[in-house]
Amino acid sequence: MIKVFEVTLSDDLQEFAEFLWQHEIPHRILEDDESQSLWVPRHVNVERVRFIYEQWRNGGDLSSIKVKRPLRQRLNPLSFPLTIGLLILSAVITFGIGFGNQNSLMHWLTITDYRLEGQNLIYTHLLESLRSFEIWRFVTPIFMHFNLPHILFNALWIWVIGRRIEQLQGARIFIVVILWSAVVSNIAQFWISGPLFGGLSGVVFAILAYTWLWDKKARVAFFGFPPSLMIFMVFWLVIGYTGLLEAIGFGSIANTAHLAGLIAGLLAVPLIQGIFKRETEL
Repeated sequence: MIKVFEVTLSDDLQEFAEFLWQHEIPHRILEDDESQSLWVPRHVNVERVRFIYEQWRNGGDLSSIKVKRPLRQRLNPLSFPLTIGLLILSAVITFGIGFGNQNSLMHWLTITDYRLEGQNLIYTHLLESLRSFEIWRFVTPIFMHFNLPHILFNALWIWVIGRRIEQLQGARIFIVVILWSAVVSNIAQFWISGPLFGGLSGVVFAILAYTWLWDKKARVAFFGFPPSLMIFMVFWLVIGYTGLLEAIGFGSIANTAHLAGLIAGLLAVPLIQGIFKRETEL
């Protein structure tokens, strides 16, 4: 984040902060013993925010100030290419495997290779993927979905939450969160069910947990998602274990991947703060 300005503690910034939130401009106001400072993410036009502040400080009416589209970084696809790419790749692979009916392609995307002998599923050891340098297998299961509600549900959450992470923290941080949560949730699900699973659900639970904990640790809401979202997803996780989701058409549910993704998302906060100290520090 970037510091916009620093003022004394006696300056009341509440009205200005409310203006920023009203126009969906993420920011933090931090105080020390003698002063307070306003910080914004790197994608925000710092000079524009500083100019608006100067106008307000000199008696200008905030209600008359128009926030231009470049300042708010509205829905410009070029500002979140990773999110778009993730959704496109998931759709291409999901339709490519015929929602699970094209085994020839699935053999290259599951976490380990497998074969069917009668009613028995035979698959290689997880370490075989490492020994064979097939590292992609630890990630590619997230792109496979086996029914339409499954991919639509996951795509919605990736669009809403993933896009916000990419916009506010950048593609580098977002891709680390994706890869970390994909590997953790895929390995966990493999230990429980074997290699025939797929979907972005583990990543979805991870990015929700990540944004929730990040905002909990921050002094103000950085991502700005309502805490009720976390409650909903935990409720969804519990329902998954009851079998109700399978009954209403979501297919076999990778509950372990969901739970592991949730935990991976929580652990991703200190992981990201350690790897990207400069990008995440104030």
